[in-house]
Amino acid sequence: MARHFYSNFIDRLDPSETLATRLTVGRLGPVTVGDVRFGTDLRIKLDELGSYHVDVLLSGQLVWQQGGSQPLLATGTTAAVFQPVGNTVLDLWTGDCRVLAVKIDRAALEDRLARMLDAPVRTPIQLGREMDTTGGPGRSWARLAGLLAAEVGDDGGLAHHALLSDHLQETLLEGLLLATDHPYRERLDGLGRPDPAPRAVRRVVDAVQAHPERPYTVARLAGIAEVSERSLQNGFQSHMGMSPTAYLRQVRLARVHDELRQATPLDTTVADVAYRWGFVHLGRFANAYRQRYGESPSQSLRSRPRSGGSV
Repeated sequence: MARHFYSNFIDRLDPSETLATRLTVGRLGPVTVGDVRFGTDLRIKLDELGSYHVDVLLSGQLVWQQGGSQPLLATGTTAAVFQPVGNTVLDLWTGDCRVLAVKIDRAALEDRLARMLDAPVRTPIQLGREMDTTGGPGRSWARLAGLLAAEVGDDGGLAHHALLSDHLQETLLEGLLLATDHPYRERLDGLGRPDPAPRAVRRVVDAVQAHPERPYTVARLAGIAEVSERSLQNGFQSHMGMSPTAYLRQVRLARVHDELRQATPLDTTVADVAYRWGFVHLGRFANAYRQRYGESPSQSLRSRPRSGGSV
């Protein structure tokens, strides 16, 4: 518990009973997910957590308090939501209690909110202390957390794949911000986002032109631009006539095209060049290439270098 979550002081409420602990934990970037059970009634003191945390109960009951507040009861219908600050006490962890524990790095959640709002977040997010998991966004988020818990323990699973890991993390963080109550919730639910200034678009254009081979996501590009993802999407549509990912694909295609026209089949392959510039699905790459240049990548590779630069 201390290694994966928090320092703790645990008291057995019935000393005659023995612990039957089962703890399965996995980590994905800023998110730690654990399936935890002890098999006997406990009282657990945790002090300040330093992270945002959600306990989704799969069975049993949990009576808890934080920062000297009134105790609350978490059940299979209501998850417990903890702040990074405030001494934390689990007054009663029942023997049949099984918890899906989700620990989220404080800076990661606050940064994700800032990007969604396109505005700085300088104080802890005052999340609602309870989350309804019987329906709506709360139930969806609990299911997503359960899926992630099942996947992170599989080292060869898709959750650890470089192309999906960031997306899963971002979805879990954004989902929590859309499923819980907090002072920014109304803005997330209802307010539109203005187009970013052209400077934000130029930042992304410069980054993509410099390193188109990097595994960019929309979230990463928005971080480079220092605007929200929606603002970046709107800005690219307004100023470039396409989405950021479409622009990235065009730049990558141009780099592949240039390299294939200057190479020969003796010293490279289409697959090598495509992978080098960030394409991982060769079938989709070949279709996009043919649509843009009117010939297949292999035809470009077999052609002789042209004088006067690439076309």
